[in-house]
Amino acid sequence: MPRRLLAFVPALALAAACAGAAAASVGVFVGDATGRPLPDAVVMLEPAGGRLPVAPMAGVRISQQKRQFAPQVSVVTVGTPVSFPNDDTVRHHVYSFSAVKTFELKLYAGVPNAPVVFDKPGIAVLGCNIHDQMIAWVVVVDTPLFARSAASGQARIEGVPAGSYQLRVWHSSMPEAAPPTSTTVSIGGTDLELRAAVATAGPTR
Repeated sequence: MPRRLLAFVPALALAAACAGAAAASVGVFVGDATGRPLPDAVVMLEPAGGRLPVAPMAGVRISQQKRQFAPQVSVVTVGTPVSFPNDDTVRHHVYSFSAVKTFELKLYAGVPNAPVVFDKPGIAVLGCNIHDQMIAWVVVVDTPLFARSAASGQARIEGVPAGSYQLRVWHSSMPEAAPPTSTTVSIGGTDLELRAAVATAGPTR
């Protein structure tokens, strides 16, 4: 299993952190070891000391379309209920055996009666017992400061208060069951641009 590599290179100089500094915008470019952009990477900022208030999200859906999950990567806060509507003409059996959330929605069409509540932080891998090619990931975060990268590999978190944070990055191409990589960053009142290089376990999508 390859070791994970995470390198953060500030592209803008940080101003000295001070009390009452304005909230900053933090951009993160996520790429593989060769610099190729990685879409659908999840970046999150967790305060080095204490926690920020987190509220569950509303209206989150992971549907089944053309025998695939849509979206394939979802980011939700702890306590968020997620519905799994089946928009296909065939039935699906959605499940996760991940420690973060274990559940089964047995063979069904339409919309299950109750959503699935993701109540612990971590990575849940989803599958379908009927269609082996179907796979998706739910990244459950315990911070309001998070973003998902675009096709360009760029993610941006707005409104970050000054302070010390753990910047964590996860991508589905990382080794199976690998936790998000982590590094410490200091954020002041100046917008910040970072680069994250993630060593992948195999070909990226």
